Amino acid sequence: MEKGTEILNGHFYFKPLPHGGVDKTKAICNHCKAEFSYHRSTSSLKYHLNAMHTVDASKSPTQTNSGGRLRQTTLDGACGRTIDKQKKDKLANAIAKWVATNCRPISIVEDVGLKNVIRIATNDCTYEPPPRRTIGRKIHELYEKERTIKATALQRAPTVALTGDYWTSLGNHNYLGVTVHYIDEQWELHSHALTVMKTHERHFAETCAEHFIHVAQQWDISNKVSTLSTDSARNMIAAARHLPFEHVPCVAHSLQRSVTVSLHNSAFDNVLAKCRKVVGHFKHSPASAAELEQKQIELGQKKESLTQDIPTRWNSTLDMIKSVRRNEQPLRDVLTTHNTKIAMPTTAEMDKLQRLEMLLEPCRYVTELLGGEKYVSCSVVLPAFCHLSRVMESSDDDPAYVVKFKSTFRADLETRKENANIAYLKIATALDPRFKDLKCIPRAERGEVWASVTNLLKEQRVVAEEPVEATTSKPSKRKFALLAASSESDSEHEEDSIENGVRRYRAEPTISTEACPLQWWSKHAGSHSRLASIAQKYLATPATSVPCERLFSLAGHIVQKKRVSLSSENVNDLVCLSNWLGADD
Repeated sequence: MEKGTEILNGHFYFKPLPHGGVDKTKAICNHCKAEFSYHRSTSSLKYHLNAMHTVDASKSPTQTNSGGRLRQTTLDGACGRTIDKQKKDKLANAIAKWVATNCRPISIVEDVGLKNVIRIATNDCTYEPPPRRTIGRKIHELYEKERTIKATALQRAPTVALTGDYWTSLGNHNYLGVTVHYIDEQWELHSHALTVMKTHERHFAETCAEHFIHVAQQWDISNKVSTLSTDSARNMIAAARHLPFEHVPCVAHSLQRSVTVSLHNSAFDNVLAKCRKVVGHFKHSPASAAELEQKQIELGQKKESLTQDIPTRWNSTLDMIKSVRRNEQPLRDVLTTHNTKIAMPTTAEMDKLQRLEMLLEPCRYVTELLGGEKYVSCSVVLPAFCHLSRVMESSDDDPAYVVKFKSTFRADLETRKENANIAYLKIATALDPRFKDLKCIPRAERGEVWASVTNLLKEQRVVAEEPVEATTSKPSKRKFALLAASSESDSEHEEDSIENGVRRYRAEPTISTEACPLQWWSKHAGSHSRLASIAQKYLATPATSVPCERLFSLAGHIVQKKRVSLSSENVNDLVCLSNWLGADD
């Protein structure tokens, strides 16, 4: 080989030409005679040497091959470098977390596509994903690790609130879902799943109560539970009577029932029936749905499908009305073109839909406001009900059918309020610095609310002073505290101290309704220490059982038709892990 034609210490040379020259745009590998394009950069040539021949480009072929020029390519060299055991373990852990968080079936590790993706990403064509048994074991280990973290945090919480509900899987198995809510030392609200537990017994009241007690004992929080929020099913209400903590019925369920009652046999029945037929026609006819999309584009509207209302889906009637009103013209054009028997609502009926939309929009707002998990909701119930009551007041401009709807709604909602735990909600409202003026409560009842707060402070002091060596034959702490708080043994100084504490809190200015009450308490907890601990309890309680509804929606993604045979232990681990890890992300 002539001098000046070599590249990378003789590992490559320029391609010779027939007439005796060289082509300096082509480089030939001196080991395997492979041809490469050369544009004054040796990066690709070095990569070839490293991947295919595992030789050092800084040394000559005679140095790297002990006198020989060629070196046989090894299997590892042809396939790239094999990843080590530590990296394989990291990949297995990442796959397990991905399966749990994103509701993927464990069998996905057997997919050829996943194997190919990882092989390309790691440049290891010998990589084999871990077997299903390994991923299942790692998911269980991950669950135990996360459960320990959650349990430790729960032990530090002064009080916790629960929500609970039952759910039936596609395999016709009953599950109990329980979520927990608490405020920590930094005044941050936490919310996560506790269990999705398979149940076998019929859901009688005593059995339901035993289930909730069992979950509390499993997590060692029996003495910390303050409230249980459930729907208003009769067995749940009856079960609450057997439990040693307060029951807070789901406000969102009550609100939606009031909407349903108000719509029943109302002047809106006929127009809603027409809307359902129109939406149903386009839902069951792909050709008509395609024409509707074309009309939407022609009229410069956003392409969207219509929404059908479902009795069990909250606010779906409002969503249907909005979708029909937004697409009134495209719907008329398509239905007129085909002369179908489906009739669009008349102009007068569309006016009714507009009025109904205005009536239902505040209900949607309140439902979504009270259904949150990341912010305080229990103290917002009474202000929200007060807002709805004002919105539903009849005016002189209202037609007779609107007046009837409003009066029916207000009467039904007032009846349902009586079945709610109003006493608990009033105290929660008083302990929220946004609403402590209690304007949402009749003036005559405000004194009773502050008297209840004062009694809670007295109970707290009595419980704190109770001897640790109390005998088992003594009454419960709650009964003992109530008895002692009502006695005349308290000194006037202690009474004045408690009263002054409540007065100081009441004298604090209210904050904006957009402000966070927990941030206010984190700054003022030092000056209202006794009251702050009570606020932690009441403000942590969710106003609805919506967190359980979300938990079951998550479970529905996991227990699919192809996975109905999942064991109850795996269902619990996967649903809880997805809830915990998803919340952390």
